[in-house]
Amino acid sequence: MATPGLTARTLPTQHLRTAVQLNAHLSALRHANLAIFLRHASGKSIGDNRARDQPKKKKRARITFKEYNLKDAEQFSLCDAMRYIRAFEVGRPPTSPKYDLAVKFRTIKNGPVVRNRLRLPHAVNTSIRICVICPPDSKHAEAAKKAGATVVGEETVFDAVKEGRIEFDRCICHQESSGKMNKAGLGRILGPRGLMPSAKFGTIVKDTGAAVRGLIGGSEYRERNGVLRMAIGQLGFTPEEVQANIKTFMTEVKKDLNLLSDRINKEIDEVVLSSTNSPGFTLNGDFRGPHSPSSRDLSVL
Repeated sequence: MATPGLTARTLPTQHLRTAVQLNAHLSALRHANLAIFLRHASGKSIGDNRARDQPKKKKRARITFKEYNLKDAEQFSLCDAMRYIRAFEVGRPPTSPKYDLAVKFRTIKNGPVVRNRLRLPHAVNTSIRICVICPPDSKHAEAAKKAGATVVGEETVFDAVKEGRIEFDRCICHQESSGKMNKAGLGRILGPRGLMPSAKFGTIVKDTGAAVRGLIGGSEYRERNGVLRMAIGQLGFTPEEVQANIKTFMTEVKKDLNLLSDRINKEIDEVVLSSTNSPGFTLNGDFRGPHSPSSRDLSVL
């Protein structure tokens, strides 16, 4: 409906355009007032609708792993951490629970990871099952068996793996059998389990006997989500034995970090000692504290 007094008959010709614009403006105001009324009737404010209509801001993805401030965190000497851990393992056999060491890095996501293998001064897992892929009647098979390999052969190993019978914890391959192993297509099965022999990781070898002896009592470690974890000792180990294993492990980890590119910033942030059934205790780098028990007391279960 036109507004009274604002028609083409009552207005001069020069004001006709102004009247049309005014009518349009009044119509827009009526629609705006109606919208405001409906919004208030529904219990929503104008600000709510504006906030709803605006596009949501995406959270910026973190490029590094979450870090914690360790200044206020309680830290323990090795003997103190072992004393508390043993309290959680009371009544369990000394060779079943393991001391685990977790090394947390300050590092970016999706960067290169630390991965290697070493032989600790005091072996943690001596019941490891080793498979050696080599001609079954060769001198390499004989040397592997004498060194302690549990599974030796070529075609018998290939068939067992394809059938899902993976009865070993580590796998190495002699250089002469690497071609047959690749043709057998074991990578799809052993690869996801981390068991596929590879020249890059030193598991395709010339001397099978020496390789098996190196694996027995040896340990492998690999960084996952910015943390490096490895079993560092049995519950029955003395503090001196655990300390020797930790020193050897940390020395190798620092060497691995030095081998990374200069453009990759990866630093050790925290070292945590735990066990199979205990929480973690952050280590401060000391062997004993002023109130720590003697190492002799911790050497007896």
